[in-house]
Parts: sequence; structure tokens; C-alpha cells
Amino acid sequence: QVQLVESGGGLVQAGGSLRLSCAASGRTFSRYVMGWFRQAPGKEREFVAAISLSGSMTTYVDSVKGRFTISRDNAKNTLYLQMNSLKPEDTAVYYCAGGASYPLSAATTLTWGQGTQVTVSS
Repeated sequence: QVQLVESGGGLVQAGGSLRLSCAASGRTFSRYVMGWFRQAPGKEREFVAAISLSGSMTTYVDSVKGRFTISRDNAKNTLYLQMNSLKPEDTAVYYCAGGASYPLSAATTLTWGQGTQVTVSS
């Protein structure tokens, strides 16, 4: 099973940008549908974005459409989330996830990263 490690989180002002990365170990990254989830304090973990095996298909939660872009580089075993025009309500721990079904859901996720904190100040 692939192991996932996120990086790139931090503190940013509203309107700013961050790029999250998720490095995968092993040689099976390209066989996983990948995605990003987030969990704010006191809230349930929610789906943010997913990307198909080849990267040809993507899907987003409505609240981030037009601001976030998910991408993957199978040669580098890395998943990305470019986040622009950040809002305070984007503050959460962001988790990288991998599974077998597109689009990814928490129920079909097979492996999770440890999470990276994103804090957006107003």
C-alpha cells in the first residue's frame, strides 16, 4: 500500500495562495485515484478534490471551484493542490488520500496521509 506524506501547509492571509504537495512512496502511485480532504475544528472531514489515474478527470467541492486546482505527476509520485484566493473558511487540516474509485470518497479511500495545517487569517 502506498504511503502518503503531505507538505506545504502554513499561515497565509486571506486572498493569498498556497501549494500543497503529497509525496507517495512505492511504485504504485499511478494505480491510485487521488484526492484531498480537509477537516476544520469541530467539523467532519469533507471532500475537497479528486483526480483520476491519468489526471484527465478532476472534480471539486463547490466551495473551492475556480480557486483550487488538483494535479498529479505520476513520474514523480506526487499529488498537488494549488489553492488561490484563500478564505478564512478554508482553514483546516488538509489530508491527501488514495483509493480505487473515481471520484474519491472517504468511504472508498484506502490510504491517508498524516495531514498538513492550513490557516487563513482575515
